[in-house]
Amino acid sequence: MKDLIRLKTSLSEDIERLLNEQIQMEAKSSAIYLSMASWCDRSGFQYSAEFFYHQSDEERLHMMKIFRYINEAGGTAISPEIAGLPVDFDSFRSIFEQTLEQEIDVTQSINQIVDQCHKHKDYITAKFLHWFLEEQLEEENIARRCLELFDIIGEEGHGRYLIDKAVGKLNEEEEA
Repeated sequence: MKDLIRLKTSLSEDIERLLNEQIQMEAKSSAIYLSMASWCDRSGFQYSAEFFYHQSDEERLHMMKIFRYINEAGGTAISPEIAGLPVDFDSFRSIFEQTLEQEIDVTQSINQIVDQCHKHKDYITAKFLHWFLEEQLEEENIARRCLELFDIIGEEGHGRYLIDKAVGKLNEEEEA
């Protein structure tokens, strides 16, 4: 039966596998952001906690877009398992450093999938992924702006409080 179903999909097995790996990556990002939100809540950074709750929701939406795309294209989307997530982080700044690294990793992963789509002449999936690439440009930019706050404001005195408030404003700007 699998061979018959495979004949009725335009997704190659390679592209389907890569998309399922991307689902896993998006799910892990969502879960890590949730963990970061919890750490921020416990540490008194309420605006940053809201920022990461929002980021977690966004990553889950990205995961679901890819999940549904695979199924709609006649493939088999695989529900991800996430384990071994951090509960504690080194510092307030380190969370945002990890955020930028994570977003860059996601961008590189999507770029690799698009590259494989072109090699397989799967232009429909490449077009579908174009939205994600534009989204990643925005995500990386926001992560960089958050990190810049640490350099501009500094963490001494009320610095962390001011950074936390500024992160909240970035979240509001993104939602607008």
